[in-house]
Amino acid sequence: MRKMKMLLVASMLIGMNVNAQSTASGTDATKVVFFEVGGPGLISVNYDMRFGKTNDGFGFRAGFGGWSLKNSKLLLIPLGLNYITGKNGRDYFEVGAGSTIVSNSDKDPGDGPFKNSFGFISLGYRKQPVDGGYFFKAALVPVFGKGFFWPYYAGVGFGYAF
Repeated sequence: MRKMKMLLVASMLIGMNVNAQSTASGTDATKVVFFEVGGPGLISVNYDMRFGKTNDGFGFRAGFGGWSLKNSKLLLIPLGLNYITGKNGRDYFEVGAGSTIVSNSDKDPGDGPFKNSFGFISLGYRKQPVDGGYFFKAALVPVFGKGFFWPYYAGVGFGYAF
């Protein structure tokens, strides 16, 4: 399981590098780096990118987050696909879905929802300037997994679009 997680993270980093190289040759896909509280990574740093040369349309997000308390360490890796749409070039509606990989060092994590990997859906608002700049998002993020469903979970993110 640990090798699979490391392979997944390495492939995401290689994908980001390939996309950065194609951007230099003329692709104008919007990219965002943001810090999120709540959401599928609890407390996380994320990378979001559109697949096309526009500010809206289909894209993906990948990040890492978690925390450490006493003897318990929690690592979360949210991965997902999303679609954003808007009319004025800065205010967008976002819908997305994905999965969060969970690594919990606690030998007995209890009955909490973040002891195993889980799925999420994201429905929200994002403010993303056309020419880059400060980024904001707020979303309702229902999470679900083995034995639980939280329909009223949410997240707020701040970052920079380029």
